[in-house]
Amino acid sequence: MSEAKAVRKVHPWNGLTIPAPGTFTLDPAHANVGFVATQLKVVTVRGRFEDVTATLHLGQDPTASSVEVVVKTASLSTGQSDRDALLRSDHFFDVENHPELTFRSTGIQHVTGNEFTLDGHLTIRDRSNPVRFAASFDGVGFDPWGAQVIGLSASTEINRQQWGLTWHGVLETGGVLIGKKVTLEIDAEFNRRP
Repeated sequence: MSEAKAVRKVHPWNGLTIPAPGTFTLDPAHANVGFVATQLKVVTVRGRFEDVTATLHLGQDPTASSVEVVVKTASLSTGQSDRDALLRSDHFFDVENHPELTFRSTGIQHVTGNEFTLDGHLTIRDRSNPVRFAASFDGVGFDPWGAQVIGLSASTEINRQQWGLTWHGVLETGGVLIGKKVTLEIDAEFNRRP
């Protein structure tokens, strides 16, 4: 089936309505790829990456799908310039030497309803580790210009030190400036055009 014909096709799968197989690309205007960490043990810091590309290869059975994501590390923003500069420095992402972080899926499993697990390898600063996201398929529709659109969301918690992000800034009181646990959150719209 051609991509143009597939754009209008949907089919039932385990109680869900999903699109015909094919390739979808991330719509950056309708995507949030972010992170949540703690600062000073009490303050929640939220950030996001502004420059993200992703390709979803959707299978007839969604558990046979795959996704690749590329994030430009210099595009991070937490709303505070000094903190952003620290995160871009060699203490953390080292954006000069490691301009991208990537995720490549290795497997998808159906949990129940619209809930899935998404396994893959997350690579930061050239260090790759397996991660598992709790993911959801949030529906399929069409935009005013005829593109087929699907919504996906996913989240996971990681220990940043597994990727060599070990700087923590010890405080005089004995605590650390930035916590080790980081939650990654993704809300994304993917589309394909006729």
